[in-house]
Amino acid sequence: MFFLLLNCVSNTAIGQSDPISEYRIKKLVDQAWNDYKDSNFERSLITSRVALNYATSLKDNYLISKSYKIIAGNYSELSEFDKAVFFYDKAIFYANKTNNDTLKSSLHNNLGNMYCFEKKQFDKGINYYKKAIAYSLRINDMPQVYFTNVNIAWAYFDIGKFEEGYPYLKFVGTNIEKYGDESTEIIVNMLNGMYSNYRNDDNAADAYFKNAIAAGKTSEEKSDLSFSHLEYSKFLTKTKRYKEAYENLVLYHQISEELYSQEKLKKASIAGFNLELDEYKRQIDKIEGEKSTQYQSLKKSRIIVILFVLISFILLFLIITLVKNIRYKKKHNLELLQAKEIAEEASLLKTQFISTISHELRTPLYGVVGITNMILEEHKELARSQHLSSLKFSARYLLSLVNDILQINKIEENKVVLENMTFNISDEIEMIKNSLSFLSEKNNNKITIDIDANIPEYLIGDKLRLAQILINLVSNALKFTKNGEVEIIVILSKIECKLYFLDFLIKDNGVGIAIVDQSKIFEKFVQVGRKEEDYQGTGLGLSIVKRLLGLFGSTISLESDIGKGTSFSFVIPFEHDPQKTTNIINEIEVDLTSEKICKILIVEDNLINQMVTRKIIEKNNYICTVVDEGFSALRILETETFDLILMDINMPLMNGFETTKRIRQQGIKTPIVALTAFDKDEIKDEAMASGINDIIIKPFEPIKLFSILNYLINKAQNAG
Repeated sequence: MFFLLLNCVSNTAIGQSDPISEYRIKKLVDQAWNDYKDSNFERSLITSRVALNYATSLKDNYLISKSYKIIAGNYSELSEFDKAVFFYDKAIFYANKTNNDTLKSSLHNNLGNMYCFEKKQFDKGINYYKKAIAYSLRINDMPQVYFTNVNIAWAYFDIGKFEEGYPYLKFVGTNIEKYGDESTEIIVNMLNGMYSNYRNDDNAADAYFKNAIAAGKTSEEKSDLSFSHLEYSKFLTKTKRYKEAYENLVLYHQISEELYSQEKLKKASIAGFNLELDEYKRQIDKIEGEKSTQYQSLKKSRIIVILFVLISFILLFLIITLVKNIRYKKKHNLELLQAKEIAEEASLLKTQFISTISHELRTPLYGVVGITNMILEEHKELARSQHLSSLKFSARYLLSLVNDILQINKIEENKVVLENMTFNISDEIEMIKNSLSFLSEKNNNKITIDIDANIPEYLIGDKLRLAQILINLVSNALKFTKNGEVEIIVILSKIECKLYFLDFLIKDNGVGIAIVDQSKIFEKFVQVGRKEEDYQGTGLGLSIVKRLLGLFGSTISLESDIGKGTSFSFVIPFEHDPQKTTNIINEIEVDLTSEKICKILIVEDNLINQMVTRKIIEKNNYICTVVDEGFSALRILETETFDLILMDINMPLMNGFETTKRIRQQGIKTPIVALTAFDKDEIKDEAMASGINDIIIKPFEPIKLFSILNYLINKAQNAG
């Protein structure tokens, strides 16, 4: 009875999933291949998935391998290189079960491309290329041998090994009439242009590059055309034809953007997600097939058959449960994918917002800090001006907010490290009082300071973070107090070895905070309304205070009553070490003057920043030359020699990274320092890769700038 029931179920299942004909599967594979060549990655992935399902049910290893090859090619074009390698490996696994050396050669050639050009594992890629040639020679497929030699030559040229790659290019040139075709014409001309450029044969290089671009304009291989424009741009830069170099660089970017539209990538990722689900299902089908084979081998034994039937029913129950789960997941995966995309988009937007705002605020701040310093230096009589001192302090504080408030996620991820600076607590708090004088006058408040006389004159710690904490608390107190008093009280609570624990109390007699609101005020973006006044602010101040105190290993306490005022208190330990203080002061007091007359090239497009940087540099006996974009820098370096180059990153026409690359390509080894408003962690890798020696973030302290300048110039001169 059980056996009959199982047979009925099996026959019904087979009847519902009859395999499609081999001819129709081949048609699907051809359609997927054509969609892939047309850069319609979404449709190619969907069609190849269907073909793979049918080919798997038909157990046709050749069609399975072809389907995996197309899938891998799509992932390669979508820059998902690990997935591409995974599916190419699966394609080779099934291709090895066939006698089709053409397919094996093509797959090994493609894996050679992946490892040489995408994963930068050159030796591994060359081995795959050589295996591809071996398979092609077995079937005397000389056009494929020719094509693989083109790739090997390109791979060697890509890493600058022109002499090693030339024998392969020579083979290609000798056999171009026999085996060359339209698909390789662009690349062969481009490679000849690159080699001629390497040999300084400018006329030949120019002709080859133009032939490559002309062939590319009539070809469907637009990616090869884009590479030809890029390599031609590098050659034109080397030969000082900057306008044409820029035009070809623009064409390279335009073609690249056309080939890879974001909408195609987004839709294709959904198709790829479904493809991975199908891969999971095929594993289940494989397990079920193995169980069926075991059943056939054991059915002669009645006891074993009965046990197998029972196991099969259990397995069937598990499969039904699994199928239900898969259906449930399929039903909801679109919603999950959409939610994932929304979250990723929000995260990307947040990152972009932080980067953009940080850069856009640092740029004008550089002007504010620089011009303030210039006024103080040029008009010594204003050195005691409370207003200018407050302006300078406020600008520095605003810079601290740009670095920490806009990047509050760094604080939450414990990426902010406290610094050790020597400072006088009385001077710092007096400076804070002066900088907030406009706010106290606005509400007719008085700020009083009471500092314990037992506190040493100099302490060591992060005074900027402390100032940020105090300014947030004091400004909050001033905003919510009218016609009153805000007290700043600092008491030395205890001493442990060299650590002096300071107990800070910020007290006001303002409106107070209701008990129900006191647990909320340290959360991000929370603004508690006290009475009905319209108090402005971001709602981040107290949240930042809490997180910064966490960096000091401290917590904050709150006491408040409606109508009676509010008190915030916390304890921070600072180090007191006279010898260490002296060493820090000596390190700060650097002699910025130099007997050497050094020439500095400033590459900067912002006029105010040009003026500020030039004033700072020239004040210390350096000779400055200023240009406002990358091509101008390249032109002036043809005729003049400099001791150091200060390079802005965000410039029109050609940014600082590309300008530096082209300077290095011309063999110029002058030290280059990036002077930028971007966050250092954001650009460090790309800066070092382009040939930049160091990075300074605007605004900066002149001491830091000249210490780096002097070090790099002396290092370069000693090396020379």
